[in-house]
Formats: sequence, C-alpha cells, structure tokens
Amino acid sequence: MGGCVSTSTRSSKSVGHSDQGPSSWHGCRGSRRDVIALQDLRSIPNQIVSNGKIQSSCIFTQQGRKGINQDAMIVWEDFLSEDVTFCGVFDGHGPHGHLVSRIVRDKLPLKLLSSLRLPKLKHNGSGRTWIKGGGKNSIAEELEKDEDAEDKQKQLWMEAFLKSFKSMDKELRSHPSLDCFCSGSTAVTVVKQGSKLFIGNIGDSRAILATKDSSNSIRAVQLTVDLKPDLPREAERINRCKGRVFALQDEPEVSRVWLPFDNAPGLAMARAFGDFCLKEYGVISVPEFSHRNLTVMDEFIVLASDGVWDVLSNEQVVEIVASAPTRSSAARTVVDAASQEWRQKYPTSKMDDCAVVCLFLDGKMDCESDFDEQGFSSALHSNHSTAAVDSDDGHNLEPTLQRNVTVRSASEDSQNSEPSLQRYFSMKATFDETEAAADQNWSGLEGVTRVNSLVQLPRFSDERAKS
Repeated sequence: MGGCVSTSTRSSKSVGHSDQGPSSWHGCRGSRRDVIALQDLRSIPNQIVSNGKIQSSCIFTQQGRKGINQDAMIVWEDFLSEDVTFCGVFDGHGPHGHLVSRIVRDKLPLKLLSSLRLPKLKHNGSGRTWIKGGGKNSIAEELEKDEDAEDKQKQLWMEAFLKSFKSMDKELRSHPSLDCFCSGSTAVTVVKQGSKLFIGNIGDSRAILATKDSSNSIRAVQLTVDLKPDLPREAERINRCKGRVFALQDEPEVSRVWLPFDNAPGLAMARAFGDFCLKEYGVISVPEFSHRNLTVMDEFIVLASDGVWDVLSNEQVVEIVASAPTRSSAARTVVDAASQEWRQKYPTSKMDDCAVVCLFLDGKMDCESDFDEQGFSSALHSNHSTAAVDSDDGHNLEPTLQRNVTVRSASEDSQNSEPSLQRYFSMKATFDETEAAADQNWSGLEGVTRVNSLVQLPRFSDERAKS
C-alpha cells in the first residue's frame, strides 16, 4: 500500500464443467465467449478473493493503519485445467489504489485466460479452438503430444503474461470512471501448471518458495525480484526516459521515481499498473517473467505484499508457515506475526496493509473442522460475503494527503537479530487478548508512515482531474 503524503513542509467440479454461470468457454479466434462477466467471477468454483481457503490454498489480508485496505488477492484453482492454479497479490497505492488493485485482481486472470489460445501453438493454420476443462483439444493435452512441449509451454505463458499485463494497463488508462494518473498497483502472479511454475511480476510485492535441502531442512527461495527504482537496470531505463531516481534525506535507503520537472510523485517502485503520470518517464507495466520446474522437495509458495516483507524475512515467513497450527491458518499466522513485528520495530509508525497467499504444492489442506476452529469461512461461504468484506465503494474512506515522515525505532539498529518464532508463538495468546486495547492506543496516536509508495501528488494532477 502506502498513502500519498506531502513533503511540502476446492469443489470437485472444474470451472469448465460448472452447471451454471459460464459453463464452458471456447477460446477461438474472433470470439469473446471466453470472457466471463465480472458479476459471475465470484461465483466460479475453486476461486477465492477474500479471507479463507480452498482445496490447496489459504489467503488472508488485514487492513493497516493508513486508511482503507489497498491490498487485494486471489487464488483460482482449476484455472485452465484441473492441474492449473492461478495466484496473485496486488498492492494498490495512491488516492484510488484500493480500486485499482481490485480491478486488476478481477480482470487480469481473465485477460490471461483469453490470451491462452491453442492457435498460438499450432502453425498449420487450422485455427482449432481449445475448450477449457480438459476437453479433447485442451492446451494441456496438445502440449503432452508435442516433442517441444516444454519450450512451447514456456513461450505460451510468457506471451500470455506480456499480452495480458499490457491489456490490463491499457484498460486502466482508458477507464471511464477511475483516474489512475497518480494511482496504481503492484502485481505478483504465479501460475502452477503440474510441476511447473510461471511467474509474472511488477512492483515490490514478492513470491517465495519453501523447499527442503539435502539435510531435510526447510529453506526459502525467492522467486521474484522487488522491482525498485534503485535496481541498476530499472534506474537506467528511468533515467533514459528523463525520469529521476533519488532518495529523500529522511529515508536514504528508499529510492523513488520523480518527474523531471517536479519533486513528485516519488513512486517507490519502478514498475506498476496505472501511475500514468510516470509512464512517459520510465515506469512501465511490463512484467518480469520467469519459470521454474518444481521437485518433490518443494513444499509451498507464499505471495505477499510489502507490508509483510518490510518486517519479516523470507526465512521467517517460511518458518512461520511451516510451524502454523494448521495449514488453513498459515496465511493468517503470517499476517499476525507481521502485525506484531510492526508494533515492535516501528511503534510510532502506521502499519501497512498485509496480504498473504499460501499455496501448498501437495494439494492438501486441513479438514473443514480444523479450519472452522480458526475462525475462517470456507471458499464456498466466503464468496457470498465478498461484496461486503471487499467492497469497492470506498469514497468516504479514501486516503487524504497529510504530512508523514520515515521513522525507525532506536532498537532496530541496536538489535539486528531476527525475532524468535518460539517467542512469537508463546506470546500469541497474550497478543490476541491485548489486541483490542492496542487498537485503541493506535487510534490515539498521531502516527507516521514508515515508507509510502507515493510521497506527493504532482502539482498539475488536480487541474488534470478537473479538465
């Protein structure tokens, strides 16, 4: 997330076989039948967009102390066929970031689907269609028959990611009712197809993999790079496009992107959806694409927004998930740990929004009774309440501009040791009991934001909005 501040002073059925809604969709040339209406999106089986779980995944988000929750997330199992899962975390920023992240969450998976068409694999001009749900002409079956299936599969997904991200940003630019000039969103997206991962990423949200080494100890492997402006290749592109990259004096470790003619907006990432005030100056929405072959040693994948990574390391997150009371509670346990670390490391700062997706690679989850004990709703129930929990009507909660600075606790520099997970779990009960009182204390603080995604809106942004 990151507010804008001034520096001036699983179901057994696959999706393709659902008996109602978009029962089956055919990706043929010139056809729009593979596009699902957004009003039907949340009724699709094996998909979840709010706190809960499905067959092999759990997700959880918690609002920070900056205003409306600008994080969004999704897991869509049986995405292309029964062995394909789509996961994504989207962290909005700017005055309308909460709307941007949710639009991207809802539409990007559909754009990715519409880009995956069998004619891309066929060079004989047959124009055959593919039918979602594992039909005779499904992509999965065609790939299995092809000698060069792996290379073609990688190429197919790379083209689909590039095309869908480009289309998503184009749609945001021309959106009739949403101004994305100084608002935007990150996107870290992972597709698991069988034993392969395909990853598309923009911004500073992150995906990691938990795997076991030769001694059977679990370790973290970072799957994505935080695409920040101080990366040499990102800074080179931005400078070449006349944008500026530098850090403020009170946060020297946070490089930002600035307009050539104004000390604004100070975007803390080099790639994002939206943020069209900077698109001519080096900020892009082209995803960094990568792929990876999974092995039997790989355990689970975690996607999270920077509200988690600001206070927890990759290794800590992997250990927290592996040590969670139940798999169904893993995402929530990570968010709880991040919340506690925010309070301890930055007691005078406003905690950022946190969103976590945990995908377990063996496809197993706890039984329903274990899950209900954690106070969650299953995917079948949570989809009906999503509109209330995840409403896009946030006008009266929209963040406002105010003076914020970077603050760090004195103990952060003196204590470099990582927080003990044993301490976390032993203190968990006490933390839960005192959380309500702590919330009251937080509401009474002036509160400052540790790192904002944007620092200041351009001077001409208001005039542009009126014109």
